[in-house]
Amino acid sequence: MESQLESTQTLSALKLPMLKTGDYDLWSIRMEQYLTHTDYALWETVEQKLAIKNELKAKSTLLLAIPDEHLLKFYGIKDAKSLWEAIKTRFGGNKESKKMQKAILKQQYENFIASRSEGLDKTYDRFQKLISQLEIQDEAISQEDTNLKLLRSLPSS
Repeated sequence: MESQLESTQTLSALKLPMLKTGDYDLWSIRMEQYLTHTDYALWETVEQKLAIKNELKAKSTLLLAIPDEHLLKFYGIKDAKSLWEAIKTRFGGNKESKKMQKAILKQQYENFIASRSEGLDKTYDRFQKLISQLEIQDEAISQEDTNLKLLRSLPSS
C-alpha cells in the first residue's frame, strides 16, 4: 500500500510527456525516462532492483531537467555520474569563465541602481538575487554593506 501511494505521488509530481507531431525522437526519450522514473522495476529483476533503481532514478531525473535542445547530446551517456560530469563540463564552465562571472557579478553589485518604475519589491528581489549569485561564487558581502548598498541605490523620492 505504501509503495503504491509513493508511486502515485511520484506520478503526480511528474508531467506526462505528450507526443507532438514531428517530435517522436524527443518524446520517446522523455517517455522512456518517465516510465523509468515512475516504475523503475518495470524492466529489472528483484536482485538488481535497489542498485538499478537508484542509478536509473538519478539518470532519469538529470535527463528530465535538461532542455530539449540539449537532450540528444546527453541521452547516450550510460550512467548518472558520467551524465553529471558531462552536464557540469558543458554548463558549469572552467576556472577562467567562473572568474569572469564573478567579476561581472561584482561589477553589477557596484553599479546596482534601483529603477523608479520597478517598485521596491522588485528592486529588493533583483538585489537579493545578485547577492545570492555572489555568495554562490564565494564572494561574501557583509549584511551591513548590503543594507547600505541597497539604501544608497534607491531613488531619493
